[in-house]
Amino acid sequence: METRYRVYSDYLKDRYGEKVYKLPISIPDTCPNRDGRLGTGGCAFCGSIGAGYENLPASVTVAEQIEKNRAHIAPKYKAHKFIAYFQNFTNTYIRPDLFKEYLIGACRPGIVGLAVATRPDCLNETYLDIMAEVKAQYGVDILIELGLQTVNYKTLGKINRGHTVAEYIDALMMIAPYGFRNCTHVIIGLPGDDMEDTIETAKIISALPTHEVKLHALYIIKNTFLAKWYAAGKINLITVEEYVRRVVAFLEYARPDIVFQRLIGRAPQAATEFANWGMGWWRIRDMIDYELAAADTKQGKKCTYLHGKAVRQFTE
Repeated sequence: METRYRVYSDYLKDRYGEKVYKLPISIPDTCPNRDGRLGTGGCAFCGSIGAGYENLPASVTVAEQIEKNRAHIAPKYKAHKFIAYFQNFTNTYIRPDLFKEYLIGACRPGIVGLAVATRPDCLNETYLDIMAEVKAQYGVDILIELGLQTVNYKTLGKINRGHTVAEYIDALMMIAPYGFRNCTHVIIGLPGDDMEDTIETAKIISALPTHEVKLHALYIIKNTFLAKWYAAGKINLITVEEYVRRVVAFLEYARPDIVFQRLIGRAPQAATEFANWGMGWWRIRDMIDYELAAADTKQGKKCTYLHGKAVRQFTE
């Protein structure tokens, strides 16, 4: 089957010469809109344990987490190379000395890269300098994953993100001189967002020095603000068919060189009131692949808006 978008696993294989797997890492961090710095309760969609459903507890040392996860994954997939993924909550919302200690703790045999998930408003040169130092000393690649979710500033306010698009742009521009790769997280189907917001999110991400993107549908995690709105009938969820249409549109408007880590995510049924329309994530991915083929379209097909679209007639 023809590949109609840039797939993360293919990128990793090209980069490292073989398949590479992420090992999730938890550290004792939190978020500024949980601890009172910006607010309390966290984002409307985020549960009490964050996103780390498969993570070991943060009380386990980073080295132990890596070895235990490696022991599970390596024989199953015959894997030899790994990325240590600091996944849960905001991994730069912590004292710089501790941040450095945790990064160094992950630099173990077989670890080719460190992925650090954070918020756009929790990053500055102090943390970037630490990552640069660890990269130089231990020879690991650095990937910074930023939670944006949408460029609709009204939606960002509604879901209690605690930041606007400006902080996201600022973070990407700070990262760029360091040469680290970056990944942007986007939720498709947030309450208040429509197809126009999906396309504009793809366009703004593409106009910036973005390397990778993660897409996933909106989950309703139990015991969240979103779950309360859902139970009260205050939000409407899009259909799986509409989700597929929006992902296809996002791909069409995305810059052709952007790598997609995923087009649909997954969440455990026990933790959610709603997730992926009760379907396996692979079925939704197959629906997206089918729609791309049926429409004979692909990533970047409509990425014609960059580099002076209105004057191109005079310069080409």
